[in-house]
Amino acid sequence: MRVIVRTVSELCITVGTVIVLFVVHVLFWTGVKADRVMDDQIDRLQDQWAQEPAPAAGTKAPGTSPGAAAGPPASYKSGKPFAIMYIPRLGFTWNKPVLEGTATGTLKKGLGHYAETARLGETGNFAVAGHRRTYGDPFKDFPQLRRGDAVVLTDGTTWFTYRIDRGPYRTVPTDVEVIDAVPRKSGYTRLGRYLTLTTCDPEWGHSHRLIVWAHLDSTQPVDAGKPKALRR
Repeated sequence: MRVIVRTVSELCITVGTVIVLFVVHVLFWTGVKADRVMDDQIDRLQDQWAQEPAPAAGTKAPGTSPGAAAGPPASYKSGKPFAIMYIPRLGFTWNKPVLEGTATGTLKKGLGHYAETARLGETGNFAVAGHRRTYGDPFKDFPQLRRGDAVVLTDGTTWFTYRIDRGPYRTVPTDVEVIDAVPRKSGYTRLGRYLTLTTCDPEWGHSHRLIVWAHLDSTQPVDAGKPKALRR
């Protein structure tokens, strides 16, 4: 009998240790690795931007007015970063790379742009997805976002400041209308320059989605300094 009790106890200890190690792996180690990967994506972007020639004098920044872009913009490359996002509500040290596409491998490196939606700053709906938990927990505090909060992005030449109008709105994964050019449930009634953020809900599940909608409030050249929303 003692042997049986001892064996069961040892098995319980072993199972408990495995569970603890798994939790540490999920909560800590994958987060550390993801943070390193996202930092690397940002470093690559900033190095790339530093090597690119400055825009010619008189060139208008995307989003300043309809049809303002001078010449066709370069296409986003699948799985590659093209912008950095800042959300002051989530902390003034919160910044994440935005990559093209929402494939599993892409979302392990940062936030993902829905490829079928509008480009950053352009007319339509620029829609972005991010993990709520795991892989750095980029949108862990998503429910804290409120109307009027700023979501700021840069593509290396321009700052784009969006202002949240509605959210977080809870829906199901099959509700693909949330990333339409004019999302019906957002309250918008006509074409504009919008931003949609999506993440999973509940925190450790994926049965639902949380959605936030915002409109483009302002733009300014990077060489004019940080936008007001990022100044402390």
